[in-house]
Amino acid sequence: MATPRSKAGTKGVPRHVRRQQMLEAATEEFGSRGYTAASLAVVAERVGVTKTLLHQYFGTKEDLYVACLTPVGDSLLDTIRTAMGEAGATPHTPLRVLRGIFVALEGRREAWFVLYDRSLPPGGEAARTAAVYWAAIDALAADGTTELLRAAGSTDPMDADALRHVWTDLVSTLVRWWVKHPEETPEAMTRRCARLFTVAAALAVDPAPPG
Repeated sequence: MATPRSKAGTKGVPRHVRRQQMLEAATEEFGSRGYTAASLAVVAERVGVTKTLLHQYFGTKEDLYVACLTPVGDSLLDTIRTAMGEAGATPHTPLRVLRGIFVALEGRREAWFVLYDRSLPPGGEAARTAAVYWAAIDALAADGTTELLRAAGSTDPMDADALRHVWTDLVSTLVRWWVKHPEETPEAMTRRCARLFTVAAALAVDPAPPG
């Protein structure tokens, strides 16, 4: 879902408000077009400022990207940790995590692609910062899937590794589908995921052996 564009200009706008406007416009631009194709001139035009002023606030294009990436990464990490809770993963945890992600991204769904932009220049600050968030989120996924498998009676590390990959790919796929369907609220999307999980669980049940 695109963030509404603003041409409010700068006259009389407090610095912290202007900075936030720039970040919101840049998050939309980076998330919609990717790092390489994103235009700082477009970001400046959306806010109603000059490109020079944008550079004065944030420095380089990569500096601006990191400024957009950091709050997104922090928010999603906090959301996932909260959804997982201190008591460990339960069968309801995956749905809580998904709902938390949908709620955290509502109104700025394109922010998901700021965090997971695989086209970032390798070796740069943006790629390094993103990699830290990816590793932290993957670690949470590994902990959660291992706990769920242990509760189901499996301690096979290969099972845990496979399920972690399935889970991370599933989350990415569901978020990408949701971004393409802006009419889906976080609550509606959570209910949809619950239905899909129910069907998947039914499909996974072994058929009864022949009598």
